[in-house]
Amino acid sequence: MITDIKKSAEEIENLLEEKDYRTLRSTISDMDPADAAEVLDSVEEEHIPLVFRILPKEFASECFVEMDSDHQMTLITAFSDAELNEVIDNLFVDDTVDLLDEMPANVVKRVLSHATPEKRAAINQILAYPKNSAGAFMTTEFVELKANMTFDQVFKKIRRTGVDKETIYTCYVTDDFRKLIGVITVKDIMTAQNEEATVGELMETQIISVNTTEDQEIAAKMLSKYDLLALPVVDNENRLVGIVTYDDAMDIIESEDTEDIEIMAAITPTDKPYLKVGIFETWKKRIPWLLLLMVSATVTSKILQHFEHALAAQAALIAFIPMLMDTGGNAGGQVSVTIIRGLSLGEISLGDILRILWKEFRVAILCGITLASANFVKMMLIDNVNIMTAIVVCLTVAAAVIIAKLIGCTLPILAKRIGLDPAVMASPFITTIVDALSLMVYFAIASTLIGI
Repeated sequence: MITDIKKSAEEIENLLEEKDYRTLRSTISDMDPADAAEVLDSVEEEHIPLVFRILPKEFASECFVEMDSDHQMTLITAFSDAELNEVIDNLFVDDTVDLLDEMPANVVKRVLSHATPEKRAAINQILAYPKNSAGAFMTTEFVELKANMTFDQVFKKIRRTGVDKETIYTCYVTDDFRKLIGVITVKDIMTAQNEEATVGELMETQIISVNTTEDQEIAAKMLSKYDLLALPVVDNENRLVGIVTYDDAMDIIESEDTEDIEIMAAITPTDKPYLKVGIFETWKKRIPWLLLLMVSATVTSKILQHFEHALAAQAALIAFIPMLMDTGGNAGGQVSVTIIRGLSLGEISLGDILRILWKEFRVAILCGITLASANFVKMMLIDNVNIMTAIVVCLTVAAAVIIAKLIGCTLPILAKRIGLDPAVMASPFITTIVDALSLMVYFAIASTLIGI
């Protein structure tokens, strides 16, 4: 059942006012932890510690993981040492790392001081990996087996240690040096015909894994491509050090997609929700790009200034400049978004650039002819201009579309080639370049045909 967050938050506030804590505990405990966390994020901030303390301990820890980072910090500040110790003990290592990544240094120090030595070592291990790498996003809590174990031994180990593991459905087989040699699922064990078999006899030895230093986005794509619940993460010597789970992959993909969207809109990416970002911080994220694009548009201004006197003699040409620039920008934006998406999903590679150029060139010709023809009819019937002006404008439309589409498909690929995020070369930059080139083509055609 889907929880109505706004309605539930109002109900929680009413129960708090009535001090009906028994009903409050029951109401929240009946929710899914993710929904309960969202409801807690919606109530008054000063009430959050009280509500949290009313909840069953294990359920409260599950809610804590899903809560907004600001409210997590509110709770950590309000917690006694015993309460903080209990929450940290119930968090998986990767969740703890995610928590620390968004907290100030004094909060991080307090949290680490209440973690067990084993958990603290695991946390420090993950924090040591490069940001946005598979190692930085993995969890070290997985079921590790040996090839000579019997099924009885496997189930005893799962029953004994499984409660502390991120997943028990996929288990990993290592040798005495912790090198990954196989993968086996609980389903494989439970459906095995020979109950006396060992793990080594049933395990899958063709293993799909990822290195600790590999980009997190690649790890997420591998999980999706191979339909895995978890992906083993190994070091340079093939030693198993952790796993990336499917829910982690969803978080990675959401984060990467959000970042690409913000870059494509010429905004410096941020991890915070929109309403959590202050006015000054929002200004800082946007103004550098706006300044850069404004300065880059100086080229367009210079071209117009250069032809100022010619335009004065042929004033009719001025009216169509916005349409030409918009058409070129829109055409370039269409193809750039398509190429960026293809690069992101791995559908196209750097080696495909010639095929892409040839395809987009043919598409551009068809689009250019269609737009130029429609524009010619419109100019003759509605704008009532002379035929030579209409020809100049329509030839420029066709040329601008071809130029825009070729630039729109080339720049993201070149950005990828030199190690930049292809999203950087999205609509704002492409539009600026296409605007300048379209104007140059416009005046070149006008000079040739009507002698401006």
